Amino acid sequence: MTIERAVSPAQRALAILGDDLTESTLKRYLDGIPGVDAVGLEQRAAALGTRSIKTTSKAWALDRIIELIDLTTLEGADTPGKVRSLVAKAVLPDPSDLSTPQVAAVCVYGDMVPYAVEALGAAHSAGTDEGINVAAVATAFPSGRASLAVKLADTADAVAAGADEIDMVIDRGAFLSGRYGRVFDEIVAVKEACRRDDGSFAHLKVILETGELNTYDNVRRASWLAILAGGDFIKTSTGKVAPAATLPVTLLMLEVVRDWHRLTGEQIGVKPAGGIRSSKDAIKYVVTVAETVGEEWLQPHLFRFGASSLLNDVLLQRQKMKTGHYSGADYVTID
Repeated sequence: MTIERAVSPAQRALAILGDDLTESTLKRYLDGIPGVDAVGLEQRAAALGTRSIKTTSKAWALDRIIELIDLTTLEGADTPGKVRSLVAKAVLPDPSDLSTPQVAAVCVYGDMVPYAVEALGAAHSAGTDEGINVAAVATAFPSGRASLAVKLADTADAVAAGADEIDMVIDRGAFLSGRYGRVFDEIVAVKEACRRDDGSFAHLKVILETGELNTYDNVRRASWLAILAGGDFIKTSTGKVAPAATLPVTLLMLEVVRDWHRLTGEQIGVKPAGGIRSSKDAIKYVVTVAETVGEEWLQPHLFRFGASSLLNDVLLQRQKMKTGHYSGADYVTID
């Protein structure tokens, strides 16, 4: 007689699935999630994307977009100097207008966390609700192809260095082959690796890499899995795989978060990342959030844009609204 392996316990999953938390019960639950009406989803996203907003609302939206940005550099050529420049821009996005809000976070590789923390200085949130967070990608980002021990060490090192948030990647190979228990266990273990010495946790964003999941059904299933395992945010993409964030996929993930909130009363964050470069596109996401889960979600602890070049376009649009004319690209710093 074979004893089925129980997956790691997670409070959310236990509350939804009960004490009998095994590979088969998890798979049965996830496979039982209704399929996505792809045509209906894309039509809803297209309709939301055509909504126009008034001038006063646009000014508010541009400032809010800045406040929701994870200003990102994730290149093999990153240096401490580049991270310091990124931090300077995060703290003071537009030196010509001191009323410009600061971004939510800077997002870097784990070995760059100490430089980001040092450069932020007093502007670093350091686990509080004030200031700018430091987010670190981890778990063998972007591929996720490493042993669990390496992934956990990657996470723990970043947290020890001062990271306030961890952006992990799921094992897409395991997910696509139906090994949901393995993906679940890894997320639970990474969540535990986010624990600080004082018992608090760095926030965990779970990257689904939706461009590799192939179907909307898989995106919905992976979103539920990430939430059940303890993710604080569900994130579309690493930005290294095409397609990255799309409006239909983000809408679908927002609908999962909405359904989870209705079921449990708990709020989960959503982060579209990769490919959102213009203010016009970002405003479509703001409208989609407001119409799907409500304006309450338009706060840094519940919604983020993962972006590097988006901030520049928002700053140029903001200057246009104040001066009446477009500034050249050289009026903002080069990323």
